Amino acid sequence: MNQRTLLITLTGPDRPGVTSRLFSVLAGFPVVVADIEQVVIRGRLTLGVLVAYSGSTPTGTGGTLGALWTSIERIAEDLGLEVELSTGSDTKEKRRRGRLHVTVLGSPLQPAAMAGIAGRVAAAGANIDRIERLSSYPVTCIEMAVSGADPDALRAELAVEAHAQQVDVAVQRAGLYRRAKRLIVMDVDSTLIQGEVIELLAAHAGCLDEVARVTEEAMRGELDFAESLRRRVALLEGLSEEVFEKVRKEVVLTPGARTLVRTLKRLDYRFAIVSGGFTQITDALVEDLGIDYSAANTLEVVDGALTGRVVGEIVDRPGKARALERFAQEAGIPISQTVAIGDGANDLDMIATAGLGIAFNAKPVVRQAADTAVNVPYLDSILYLLGIPRAEVEAADAEDGVIPQA
Repeated sequence: MNQRTLLITLTGPDRPGVTSRLFSVLAGFPVVVADIEQVVIRGRLTLGVLVAYSGSTPTGTGGTLGALWTSIERIAEDLGLEVELSTGSDTKEKRRRGRLHVTVLGSPLQPAAMAGIAGRVAAAGANIDRIERLSSYPVTCIEMAVSGADPDALRAELAVEAHAQQVDVAVQRAGLYRRAKRLIVMDVDSTLIQGEVIELLAAHAGCLDEVARVTEEAMRGELDFAESLRRRVALLEGLSEEVFEKVRKEVVLTPGARTLVRTLKRLDYRFAIVSGGFTQITDALVEDLGIDYSAANTLEVVDGALTGRVVGEIVDRPGKARALERFAQEAGIPISQTVAIGDGANDLDMIATAGLGIAFNAKPVVRQAADTAVNVPYLDSILYLLGIPRAEVEAADAEDGVIPQA
């Protein structure tokens, strides 16, 4: 039997009971629900329902489908809504295959940026099936459901447009692939926190300029991290271990860090940090934020003073990737369900290993290698890439009595 579809679109002022009344009518006819989309913007409703049925395309007002049309039009008139009905054959909706989520972040988000992104989607032969806002602050985040595009090709096209428009754009496959990511592994210095811990230590040792220069070379990938770490740590020799307590108080979390960790933990994600910094500082972050796993270097202390050496194996670029794999194994989570977030060349291996690699306010080499880049200064913007809207975060915080903070 030939399968046909009927698209019912209701638009107009939103009010309680619209969806209920429509489906109550549909329940009395031999149709099945194939798709539903609904959005309300400033009190104006757009509700689209696609139903499927067997038989030929109905004409006129007679017959079973004619009665359905009449019933729907009566509902629309009663509720002061406009209705549009269109029929078609079931072509298995080729455009619906290979759905993607395109997430756009802007602060502010200009019309020209959306025009450019939408134009690139159209030029790729793809279709925008749905658009919704995930957040209006601290950044504006718009998510589009796109079908009919090759993800790698579209990602490359939109990266060019994102750079031109000064916005962030992420392209991910829809469905379980996106929702199943359950382990977040994050760099610490200049990612979870602002600045570099070794530079805070160096300021107390009077060698900040020299340490900062070596740090920058390492983060750009111009210097082997392990060697750069040894050179910088050597400059700290003789510093009293009392400096650790001072530096812990000087550490400043990146805006949105607490919201990000708290929200993901509430949603049963596992959260880990992996750092080329030092356990004397990261251990305090683990306790403060309730982080599940951590890996970092340890500064050697003898007789109350730093020796200028690191104890044990150095957590470097490959070490961070190994830590991600170890955390995933301990948590019983496949690598495909992990997210790695970092900013420097030292994070490249773990970003490449994870199911989703995110460059956060990162160096160019990292932005080019990552699956997506976030350049706004708010760490909780990463929630939107996982499909978690700001409204859900705030609602959950309100239930828990949490006062919003960085």
